[in-house]
Amino acid sequence: MRAALYSEYGSPDVIHVEDINRPKPANGEVLVRVRAAATNPYDWHFLRGTPYIIRLFAGLRRPRDRRLGVDLSGTVEALGPGVDTISSGKVAAGDSVFGASPGAFGEYVAIAADRLVRVPEGVGFQEAAGARMTGVTALQGLRDAGRLQAEQRVLINGASGGVGTMAVQIARIFGAEVTAVCSARNADAVRALGAHRVIDYTTTDFVADGGTFDLMFDAIGNRSIADCRSVLTRTGTYVLAGSFDDGAWLGPLRRGILIALLSPFVSQRLLGFDAKRSTDDAALIASWLASGEVRTVIDRTFPLDETAEAIRYLETYRASGKVLITP
Repeated sequence: MRAALYSEYGSPDVIHVEDINRPKPANGEVLVRVRAAATNPYDWHFLRGTPYIIRLFAGLRRPRDRRLGVDLSGTVEALGPGVDTISSGKVAAGDSVFGASPGAFGEYVAIAADRLVRVPEGVGFQEAAGARMTGVTALQGLRDAGRLQAEQRVLINGASGGVGTMAVQIARIFGAEVTAVCSARNADAVRALGAHRVIDYTTTDFVADGGTFDLMFDAIGNRSIADCRSVLTRTGTYVLAGSFDDGAWLGPLRRGILIALLSPFVSQRLLGFDAKRSTDDAALIASWLASGEVRTVIDRTFPLDETAEAIRYLETYRASGKVLITP
């Protein structure tokens, strides 16, 4: 099988596609033929080995795991030992599934059966792969961290990205009044997803705009904490789901640490947020994909041989929605 690999930390130039042995599913695992994989900032952080704190568990001088990619969809090719589809109710050979596994940028992966969700009838592989991390992040950030309620006012910063496009749609499902921040070129697309109002950040500063919100869901983290607090009500909530911070040592973690230190001393709730793996939440996203309440916005799709170009494009922060790879 072919897979995108890296043997040293660096730019996308260090990625190479080569033939390796097909994985064998261990106890409780299944073999999945990958049909689509989604890129995420997570991937380039591990590729570059930055922030450096990543290297404490990824490998100090070089990556311990040469594989790349996490989010995927595909077809179950074989069941490993201990996978009983009758008792587990999970997956069977031939099922279309999506989930998360190291090595998603390759033709096959071995993955625990209980980490997979069936792709609903009528939902494509690319749509499913692109919805896993983004959908679960947006859902948990709004529902669990943000405690979003119907008729509340929510500001979504970075609304045209992968997580942001999902957050706009899920906030709409919850019955919130959605204001989205993105560029003018993406404004119509974001309105079509359910935003009641769009602020073009190239011409209008959302801080100076004068609006106040019950919740700010920040998918990009490109404004100061003081700016973000200024648009919240006195008891509003700020949820950080992503950060622009490229500091060498802590990177996006730095902003999360700062708001954790500040939060006890202000009336507003300030939360740094990391999504938890949840097949139940992934299944809920899948049901919304099937019903048409949510859709995956796809910017570009690259073949496996162009994995380096896909990551390079993702790093520009100009993608509108998801960037996918098809083995």
